[in-house]
Amino acid sequence: MKRPLVLLVATILACLGTVAPVASAAGERAAFVKVSDWGSGWEGRFTVTNGGSTPIGGWRVEFDLPAGTTVGSYWDALLTSSGNHHTFTNRDYNGSLAPGASTTFGFLGAGPGSPLSCRVNGADCAGGTDPQPGVPGTPANVRVAGTTSSSITIGWNAATGTVTGYRVYEGSAVLATVTGTSATFSGLAACTSRSYTVAAYNSVGESARSTAVTGTTAGCQQADLPKHFLTGYWHNFVNPATELRLSAVPDEYDLVAVAFAEAASTPGAVTFGVDPGLSSALGGYTNDQFKADVAALHGRGKKVILSVGGEAGRVSVGDATSATNFANSVRAIMAEYGFDGVDIDLENGLNPTYMGQALRNLRNQVGSSLIITMAPQTIDMQSTGGSYFALALNIKDILTVVHTQFYNSGSMLGCDQAQAYGQGNVNFITALACIQLENGLRPDQVAVGLPAGPGAAGGGVVAPSVVTNALDCLARGTNCGTFRPPRTYPDIRGAMTWSINWDVSNGNGFARTVAPHLDTLP
Repeated sequence: MKRPLVLLVATILACLGTVAPVASAAGERAAFVKVSDWGSGWEGRFTVTNGGSTPIGGWRVEFDLPAGTTVGSYWDALLTSSGNHHTFTNRDYNGSLAPGASTTFGFLGAGPGSPLSCRVNGADCAGGTDPQPGVPGTPANVRVAGTTSSSITIGWNAATGTVTGYRVYEGSAVLATVTGTSATFSGLAACTSRSYTVAAYNSVGESARSTAVTGTTAGCQQADLPKHFLTGYWHNFVNPATELRLSAVPDEYDLVAVAFAEAASTPGAVTFGVDPGLSSALGGYTNDQFKADVAALHGRGKKVILSVGGEAGRVSVGDATSATNFANSVRAIMAEYGFDGVDIDLENGLNPTYMGQALRNLRNQVGSSLIITMAPQTIDMQSTGGSYFALALNIKDILTVVHTQFYNSGSMLGCDQAQAYGQGNVNFITALACIQLENGLRPDQVAVGLPAGPGAAGGGVVAPSVVTNALDCLARGTNCGTFRPPRTYPDIRGAMTWSINWDVSNGNGFARTVAPHLDTLP
């Protein structure tokens, strides 16, 4: 079937990130409703109506979503997105609307927000009038372009029409007037949030202000965790490493990840209990003794979280129902055993949209004290387009730390994209950590994960001194190899090891070397 020319052009341009204008009958309206809402996400539906007196051959609905709210799957439309600005265009079968006719499309949203600044075929979705002739269009895709511990940089797309410049507002106050499409605000305290809107202006007047965007300076840290800390995994199973009661974890570890929760029979849900084999090896270690040991670690100032997944883990969160089941089951286990949070270690793939919904749901139940960590494989953090990286960015506002497994990896490209670095040295650790540090995660959300010594991994085992050199390179720019990051990251969060049990088997050399070195970092 041949496609009408106007729709063919619109589709081609949409693929290039630009949507061709569709002829308007000056009477289109687009009404939004949340069909369902489960707290961490929702199903939204737009109804597009031709309220004019002549037929239309196509429609385009565009809107902004507030920071922390994202679009997942969608239907009965085509989607292009740029930051928090989303544009839906008709499919072949629902673009033509006679006067009075309507059609619908829908999508899943993650997060608490709803569409803002909605326009259909360039006009207000409610059927209002266009802005005063000659006034520039409202700047779109206003976004946080970068942060440091003392500054926030925002950017936006150039407004349509004749533009003299842009005014950046905080509330009703004009903070900056610029001619370009970005602005930086300095002199802020660490972990400070500010909200900004942007308007374009010329000699005729000023556009409507954009959707607000909120930026937060670096330096936010999880409550009750040190600025730089050491994480270790504790085995809830038996293998050649030393078996340990949880209370026997060496004092050098600040955060203990209990490996692992297992998939329950209910889709998305997880279950946990002391492994029978481990219980037998420890002379009858019970769930109640484990709970007492969690409390004992709390008494020593430590945090204990539940790790979900592992190499053999088959936990799957692929829809809204399983996301709810995951959140509710983890919350119940936390309440029963005293866990402080959850670690996502799904080495067989994950759905970033629904896992993001699950973690936001859990955060809503637990509150800001919830610790959320992730342990992706190296390949999972090569690109922001990967599911793990997408999840990390999606939940950046509630994420504690990502401790990537810099082992069992072979060779990988670093952030310079210039060469492949082989595992097992300072270059590999720093060049790959740099990918996360330069592509959206705050330094306090990035840690390096390495094996605790012989037996802990099939490749990438390094001496603890290599780990401390990598941390020095990232935090201070010293002790680097041939690769040097483009800047230093004094807030780099720390290190993780697989595992506490293997470290004990190898004489505790990892913890006894790395933990005191973390205390020397800036």
